[in-house]
Amino acid sequence: MKRSWGWVGLMALVLCFSVLWMTGCAKKATLQEGAVVTQEQKAVAQAPAEAAATTAPDTRAARDRALQDQALIDQAARDAAEKAAREAAAKAAKDAADRAKREAKEKAAAILKELQIADVNFDYDKYNLKPEAQEILKKGAPAYLKYRDYKLVVEGHCDERGTAEYNLALGEKRATEAAKYLTDLGIEKERIKTISYGKEMPLDQGHDEAAWAKNRRARR
Repeated sequence: MKRSWGWVGLMALVLCFSVLWMTGCAKKATLQEGAVVTQEQKAVAQAPAEAAATTAPDTRAARDRALQDQALIDQAARDAAEKAAREAAAKAAKDAADRAKREAKEKAAAILKELQIADVNFDYDKYNLKPEAQEILKKGAPAYLKYRDYKLVVEGHCDERGTAEYNLALGEKRATEAAKYLTDLGIEKERIKTISYGKEMPLDQGHDEAAWAKNRRARR
């Protein structure tokens, strides 16, 4: 009976040690598992930080490049706008200059047309102004009173009859008579020049009275 109790006690002691050993192993395993989880959590927590640290410079670099690209685009747009403005201004200036030249040319042509005086004719071998010749000069004089920067040349012409010397002298008298009349109308004498061509420059090449009547003239 004592031997039986001895075995029982021995078995109970072994059982206690077994329980204690298993409990200790379980705790150790739990601690190890906890340590593993903690290391995993730490690794997971560190991963975003490391990723952020790795990608942050790339992001800044990309942003800087984007800003530089945008700055280049903006500068190119400004340059294009300035170039367009310069070209538009140059074109406007050229158009204005061309328009001014055209208007000046048209104005000069209009003035010259206004300054034209019709020919005045003379009787055969005469140099005095007939009434109709005086009316022509009266109509032409106001333009020269208006545009005082312009001068005029009065030419004296004759028909083919008579000597060259005689017709040169007669032509000069006709030109001088017309010039004197224009001076009496208010045109300064200094602005008027006279010249005689005699019979050298006939208006009509005919050899009859109708042609001769046209050639006996003074003209502006």
